[in-house]
Amino acid sequence: MPLVKIDDYYPEYRENNDMDDIKNFDVYTDGDDKVGSVFDILVDEDTGRLRYLIVDTGFWIFGKKVLLPIGRINVDYNDKKIYVQGLTKQQVENLPNFDDLEKVDYDYEEQVRSIYRPTAATSGMTQETTAYDRDTYNYSLEPSLYDIDEQNNQSLKLYEERLVANKQRHKAGEVSISKHVETETARVAVPVEKERVVIERTNPTSTTSSNPKDAFREGEVARMEIYEETPDIRKEAVVREEVRVKKIVDRDTVEAQEKVRREELDIDTDGRPIEHKQL
Repeated sequence: MPLVKIDDYYPEYRENNDMDDIKNFDVYTDGDDKVGSVFDILVDEDTGRLRYLIVDTGFWIFGKKVLLPIGRINVDYNDKKIYVQGLTKQQVENLPNFDDLEKVDYDYEEQVRSIYRPTAATSGMTQETTAYDRDTYNYSLEPSLYDIDEQNNQSLKLYEERLVANKQRHKAGEVSISKHVETETARVAVPVEKERVVIERTNPTSTTSSNPKDAFREGEVARMEIYEETPDIRKEAVVREEVRVKKIVDRDTVEAQEKVRREELDIDTDGRPIEHKQL
């Protein structure tokens, strides 16, 4: 009768609300003393039935995890508590520590069962004193330890559907801004100056004879420098325009409607008065 953790047997067990709830419930004695909390659940690999809760005792017995047979529990879903009938601190201290599933064999389970069997007998449950054999033992021989008390643990959960609104961000488009080079012919007018020599000849108004000293001298030259302007045209890159790119967010409200379902109770009292309590 190999045992496996519930994660290994039911990979999608969290879809079952009952299992998911129990795995995180706190565990209490009948006297409302907190024992610890449910650390994990062990399942019979052959049948898939729940067999043990692994209880982390926390500060009650520091650092110890113990096995709790599933038939010893009463579940209170409203308060998220699990009550263990007749459980005492002394019993928990006597239980073998659970630290490795590979060590849970028949002998280990017998140590666990030997602690809970007297409790089952004193709590009014049918408990046979049969000597069990390792070769023929099965969990159905001890219903007080492994059968869930349906009378004390019946529950009916009512569900309703609700609309859950979430937002998903996805890419709606993309704006790409680039630049290219266009070529055109530009014209510019530059005024330039050019010098030229003008030679003027005039007739003297006086004909009086003279004998100037510099007359008739050869090699005499008159010089005059002539300048002209030429255009100096070159190209320079200057900023013509600056483009800034930014995003703005437009907000809108999108409304949706959908039909949702809700479960309601149908009660057949068969003529008997029923008291309703809102917890």
